[in-house]
Amino acid sequence: MIDRDGYRPNVGIIITNDRNQVFWGKRVRQHAWQFPQGGIQHGETPEQAMYRELHEEVGLMPEHVKILGRTRDWMRYEVPQSWSKRESRGGYRGQKQIWFLLRLVGRECDVCLRVSSHPEFDAWRWNDYWLDINAVIEFKREVYTKALNELVRYLPVPNK
Repeated sequence: MIDRDGYRPNVGIIITNDRNQVFWGKRVRQHAWQFPQGGIQHGETPEQAMYRELHEEVGLMPEHVKILGRTRDWMRYEVPQSWSKRESRGGYRGQKQIWFLLRLVGRECDVCLRVSSHPEFDAWRWNDYWLDINAVIEFKREVYTKALNELVRYLPVPNK
């Protein structure tokens, strides 16, 4: 599903713990860390896609998280042609994303990176909310910064 401008609808997921740290997943067989994210399928709402991707990539169910907030509008990034061949990604130029900020209300042991037969991550960790943006692949940095800046207002006061 690609819009007329060539962007694939997608959701980004920022999971926080009670110390307002964020979930950071390490891409399988890469030294690349990122937030969970994934495409919105035909007929899905962004919220439905978020819950599906949350389960597929991180193993969490709706009862394991609480939605704290979401971005108001789509945020876009382009995938550089040098990063992958456009034909292999269905002709889209990039992704447009709605970002969700979640609080983990379940236990850390509820996280399971092996729910899917094609896992996205092979490790995970908690990171400061204001992570080192240089750890993010270059073409996603601006969107990550915008999402974190917009969603920070929804963070509750952390537990000590």
